[in-house]
Amino acid sequence: MSARLTEREAGTDQAPPPRGGLRGNRDFRLLWTGETTNRVGINITAVAMPMVATVTLHESVFSVSLLAAAPWLPWLLIGLPAGAWVDRMRRRPIMQICNLVPLVLLASVPVAGWLGILTMTQLLAVALVNGFAAVFFGISYKVYVPSIVEPEDLQEANAKLQGSESVAQVAGLGGGGLLAQAFGATSGLLANSATFLVSALCLSGIRSKEPVPEKPAERPALVQDIKEGLRFAFKDPYLRVLTLYGTATNLVLTAEAAVLPYFILRGLGIPEGATGWLLASSSIGGILGATTAKRVIARFGSARGLLVATVLSAPFALLIPLTNKDWRLSALVVGSAVLSLGVVLANVIQGAFRQRYCPPQLLGRVSASISVANFGVIPIGSVLGGGLGTVLGLRPALWVLTAGLALTPLLLLIGPLRGRRDLPVAPAAR
Repeated sequence: MSARLTEREAGTDQAPPPRGGLRGNRDFRLLWTGETTNRVGINITAVAMPMVATVTLHESVFSVSLLAAAPWLPWLLIGLPAGAWVDRMRRRPIMQICNLVPLVLLASVPVAGWLGILTMTQLLAVALVNGFAAVFFGISYKVYVPSIVEPEDLQEANAKLQGSESVAQVAGLGGGGLLAQAFGATSGLLANSATFLVSALCLSGIRSKEPVPEKPAERPALVQDIKEGLRFAFKDPYLRVLTLYGTATNLVLTAEAAVLPYFILRGLGIPEGATGWLLASSSIGGILGATTAKRVIARFGSARGLLVATVLSAPFALLIPLTNKDWRLSALVVGSAVLSLGVVLANVIQGAFRQRYCPPQLLGRVSASISVANFGVIPIGSVLGGGLGTVLGLRPALWVLTAGLALTPLLLLIGPLRGRRDLPVAPAAR
């Protein structure tokens, strides 16, 4: 049965709109615009906050890695109960609150900078609280998409969302660097704050009546709800191997990402504006991955396409440590772009697979369980990157980490994917 309820089924007298795909889906366009704008803001933060710590506060590479870890720590702290709570509540109001929190907190950074009272403690606190908001927004948004998109349009919807996420990386990372160079790193965060307001306004314009989650006569205890989501996510052979791959990739990828901005700024002496665009170069591959996902799936199938995309693209990460302040900057651009192409293709395929494969009433908890594993290692990876950069040096640390990235797709070969052309659309009978 479809997870999407028509308005008549949700309790109104209006007939459902005629079938028109995503092109005629006004609500998806608003969600898409709001999510893209939200992502622009997140990527401005990703480049502006380390620049504030590095350029304004003159912090060490390890302190900057702690700042990179802080937004992801909440996944370890509340990720599992957040999934259970999202399954019990309407998702759009949660997403609205999660837009307003960073809007206010990010604006506090330039204010503190102008007053001369900005500290690393404040930056860490802002990053941490914004991380809590991102946990609820991320889970809610993944569960909300099937409520406004027909099942047959989920693959296209995820491709569009992943593609715009890559565009947002270009705009956010590149624009964040230029804002920092033009107005100062702290002042650039004001533009970031405004992106969350745009996202909130887009969500307010969505007309679809979101179904109220069912309230059973006896609601199971929160712990029982969490266990149910964990069991489904980690006993299923497909979800289990995809989660293992995503967790390992995120661990090494974020360790590399924690070292890379400091390497470009301090190791190569690249200005802030150019640093932002170099960090955004990976998004070129992400855009290509999202726009070619449909053709890759048609040619190879979803399971085989996932394997081909990841195994062929990951070794290009080894170009990144070859980067230098001359023509070899192209190694960073090419390596990051091809690596991102494979990651985004994998995300498109996995996102649509989970949304169709998981029972609707479990989707929030399953998404949270997988996200806790995938995102919970990010703070560990950030600290790992900072530690390796301090102990080994910046370039040797990048060699170690990119070698790990080149190997992570091999994890996909230990599960049932290697014997299939396509991923299943429903779990096997148990």
